[in-house]
Amino acid sequence: MSAAVTSPASAPVRRRRRPHGPGSARGRAAASGWLFLAPMLVILGLFLVVPVLMALWVSMSDWTGRGSPLSSDVSFVGMENYRSLLLGGGLATQDFGTAMRNNAYYVLLVVPLQTALALFLATMVNRRALRGRGFFRTAFYFPSVTSSVAITVLWLFLFSASGTINAILARLSISGPNWFNDPRGVLHLLLGAVGVDTAPESLAQHGFLGIPLWEWLAGPSVAMSALILLAIFTTSGTFMLLFLAALQAISSEVEEAAVMDGATAWQRFRRVTLPMLRPTVFTVVTLGLIGTWQVFDQIYTGTQGGPAKTTITPAYLSYSAAFQNNQWGRGAAIAFVLFAIIVLLTVLQRLVLRERDTVPRRKRFYRTPPAPPAALAGTVTAAGAPGAGTTTGTASATEGDDR
Repeated sequence: MSAAVTSPASAPVRRRRRPHGPGSARGRAAASGWLFLAPMLVILGLFLVVPVLMALWVSMSDWTGRGSPLSSDVSFVGMENYRSLLLGGGLATQDFGTAMRNNAYYVLLVVPLQTALALFLATMVNRRALRGRGFFRTAFYFPSVTSSVAITVLWLFLFSASGTINAILARLSISGPNWFNDPRGVLHLLLGAVGVDTAPESLAQHGFLGIPLWEWLAGPSVAMSALILLAIFTTSGTFMLLFLAALQAISSEVEEAAVMDGATAWQRFRRVTLPMLRPTVFTVVTLGLIGTWQVFDQIYTGTQGGPAKTTITPAYLSYSAAFQNNQWGRGAAIAFVLFAIIVLLTVLQRLVLRERDTVPRRKRFYRTPPAPPAALAGTVTAAGAPGAGTTTGTASATEGDDR
């Protein structure tokens, strides 16, 4: 009889379904949300999506910049602009290959150096023992807020043939180069110093994007090296602030715990501080990659792509093709190839710097889980007295399993 009675606690609880539809409270809330989002969606559509679609259409057309790109005089050429750029083998391919080589060396040198310098400056400024930290923060950040045109002009004076840099090198008995007029590659100069002046046959006969492999291995030109120093000088201050904010967010208790464990200063930085800065490092490297692949203003103001096209970049090549040569289709195609490169490198960087949940096998710490209190009580009772040899032996076994 008692089994036939169903208790109120065990009875299934029926949930009331909330009404859906335009007239319901949930529908009205969704409509209000879309209403608030509508102005931003319209703005993004007009100033972001439509221009991108227009540029994509231009990259597949023969538009010369006259009239509307949607007029009947403009023809659809498909992937012809991309083919002539990447596979044509003519002057367009050679210029694009030269721009890619120049920009690749620019990225490879600027991104690591500016990240390391920014982290070093942030670590120094974050030290409590440093006096006048506010002054140093302002001094290091000042180049970032200065006009890039003004700093580029200043750089042209400093690195001119009779400029300050060559005057300092002359005091060290070093003959400085004519920086912004020297197209020689740095790696070629180093190879020439050890007697390698001519290209090996295998490197001279094979190439990529219209230029031989020997030219790919030329390294940044002397002129591009000066621009690399300029980029590091102007951007390190901005990234220093990002690192400084991340360092100040780390609790001092973490540092004190590492000190109590006997870690040295380098071990604390490498094992404690640097892993906690991983999100900031990812942000800095991502911003650095995007900024260095889009470098334009310094090239336009400083060298106009010279000497001998050794400072030309894809962004400047896109500008010159569109605005100077009226080849708007080719200019748009260069911009989309550059966009694809930036997205690809950002994804690769994300994969490399992603957080890993699994611990490498060599770093795993094995420990036998503690016995439940009931088992310990039974063991102690069997031994006859608390603190007898059985309990001591269990503790010793636990310590012995630590590897």
